Amino acid sequence: MKQILSPHTLLTTLSLVAVATGDEYTHRYKKGDRVDLWVNKVGPYANPQEAYEYYTLPYCAPDTKHHPSNENGAFNALKAHSIGERLGGHALRHSGHDLVFADDKGGVLETCTTDALTEEQTALFATAANDQWFYQMYVDDLPVWGMVGEMLPDLDAAKSEKFGSDLSHLEEAVAKHALEGGKLTPYVYTKRTLVVSYNDDRIVKVDLTSDPSSLKEVKKGMALTFELDIQWAKTNTPFHSRFDRYLDHAFFKHQIHWFSIFNSFMMVLFLMGLVALILLRTLRKDYARYALNHGGRDLEMAEQHDHHGSDEEEEDVDENGKPLLDEGGRPSSGPGGRMGVEDSGWKQVHGDVFRAPKFLPLLAAILGTGWQLVTLVMGVVLFAVAGPLHGAVHEERGEVLHAILVFYSLSSIVAGYASGSYFKLYFATTPAGRSKGGAAAGGTTQWQLTMALTVLLLPTILVGILSVLNFIALCYQTIYYIPFLVLLKLFFLWVFVSVPLCILGTLLGRHAKLGGKKSDPFPCRVNAIPRPIPDDIQWYGVPANLIPFAGLLSFGSIFIELYYILTSLWNYKFYHVYGFLLGVYAILCLVVCMTTVIVVYFCLNSENYLWQWTAFYSGSSTALYVFLYSIYYFVFKTSMNGLVQTSFYFGYMLLISLGVGTLCGTLGHWAANKFVRTIFQNVKVD
Repeated sequence: MKQILSPHTLLTTLSLVAVATGDEYTHRYKKGDRVDLWVNKVGPYANPQEAYEYYTLPYCAPDTKHHPSNENGAFNALKAHSIGERLGGHALRHSGHDLVFADDKGGVLETCTTDALTEEQTALFATAANDQWFYQMYVDDLPVWGMVGEMLPDLDAAKSEKFGSDLSHLEEAVAKHALEGGKLTPYVYTKRTLVVSYNDDRIVKVDLTSDPSSLKEVKKGMALTFELDIQWAKTNTPFHSRFDRYLDHAFFKHQIHWFSIFNSFMMVLFLMGLVALILLRTLRKDYARYALNHGGRDLEMAEQHDHHGSDEEEEDVDENGKPLLDEGGRPSSGPGGRMGVEDSGWKQVHGDVFRAPKFLPLLAAILGTGWQLVTLVMGVVLFAVAGPLHGAVHEERGEVLHAILVFYSLSSIVAGYASGSYFKLYFATTPAGRSKGGAAAGGTTQWQLTMALTVLLLPTILVGILSVLNFIALCYQTIYYIPFLVLLKLFFLWVFVSVPLCILGTLLGRHAKLGGKKSDPFPCRVNAIPRPIPDDIQWYGVPANLIPFAGLLSFGSIFIELYYILTSLWNYKFYHVYGFLLGVYAILCLVVCMTTVIVVYFCLNSENYLWQWTAFYSGSSTALYVFLYSIYYFVFKTSMNGLVQTSFYFGYMLLISLGVGTLCGTLGHWAANKFVRTIFQNVKVD
């Protein structure tokens, strides 16, 4: 059962950390120095988040100087952890084994014997064998894994058959026994061999093997003797490449991975061509038609002003100089030699296109949070790509989570500035902003609401979901439970760093000069009375019909990379191809921007000027496909089961999907804003 630390053991832990820190952080040892073997977790192989402390299982304390009966024993002492390590589910405790660097004795065998197993302890070992529990240990920050036990038939019967006394064909024995419908019995490995390879004064390789011949059946009242054979071996492997054996290069650098990048790049080229077609061909025709119409009206007004008439009718021409034809194929003309061309399409909404969107404070806060996530993701990815300069992030426990916390806190000023400047930009077009009294009274309240939403929106969602997961972890006593002290540190980090920076950013955004030299920040004036939106429009002008297609294209550019990321999160692989990730992130940004521009153009062409939320939904719809894919991955790519693992999986995937949606929606809105401003800057309106 899990040991309870006494005050004396806690003091021993502090002294242990003080002694071991120099070696473990520099990774340099002298002959005869003590090397600590840490045990991290144990749990079902199929459920990564259902992990418990190693000594939850009734393993015994090794009979060394670290035994609890000794005065200075460090058995089960908790190692100091960073916030990132605790959030990542790491809870390293001292194994109690005594390792001496470069020991020349040829091998040290450390043993211990448990007391007679109680019914509860027998059930724990039986559950571990039946559910394929594994354990994780660390030596000089290098992880090793091993299985707790196996479910096997009668080993005595297996030994008497052709499988051999060394039990090298246990799987064949189990398969034959299963065909015969026999009952399997829980067995536990009782002997393990730890081989530590070193090069000069550094540890570069650790191997742990379990001896099949040491399998012992678990029975109530039986005492188990566990053995650990510690061996040291020299190697020529350089220290800088010691972690390469943990990286699955064949998996991450498979040709399919390269093909997915190429496929996404081709999608970008296709969308760039489509956007170019809209900008260079369709919009060119629109500009020519609008210029012709406006020029014709100016000419008629000039002729009326000068009292000159014309007996000769001029034909209207298009942008290429060819006559405009009517329905009968004849050149069109109107009274006075010119037929007026009525405005239609996106120019019709020039007086409403820059009107403030509904729920302006909420949209401003969401966009602010989105820019914070854009900055955070870019910062973390670049930090990981720069691994050769400061150390690969996959080699340090909790390094990525620690980087996320730092970038999240510092990027809060970006969230505040983005939300504050966006609110200031559109508040003047609201009824409260137009009225002098309303701008002072209602504006202050709206500003406060925008600031509060920006500060609280993302943390509230995170706290809500993580609180549920933390409660479940606490009930099941898993190591993924976040201790109160860590929560207190996170709270202080948010209150004293994130919140002040967010408020400062909002104030900077509020006083930012957005219009440049012009007093009006928009290319077109906003009408006082909103224009009605037509109901009889084509299907491709309805936002609800276009948004799902935009999200599908964006998801199509990342779903291969998403598979690799999910495999790293849930299947014990170290993600290390951050160059791929940076490329896919850039491609995603481009695809989201271009698909959103296309959606917004079709909506504006249908005289629907409510483009702000449409642009955000167009990008954020990617999140729906990410979450649907996570369901597919859970069902068909994993063997996860149980309340703990299912809750953690879908809780984390919900957070990831919401983050992706907010990020993509913000990028889509930014691209649409640039597009709308560009096309209306080049239009001459009355």
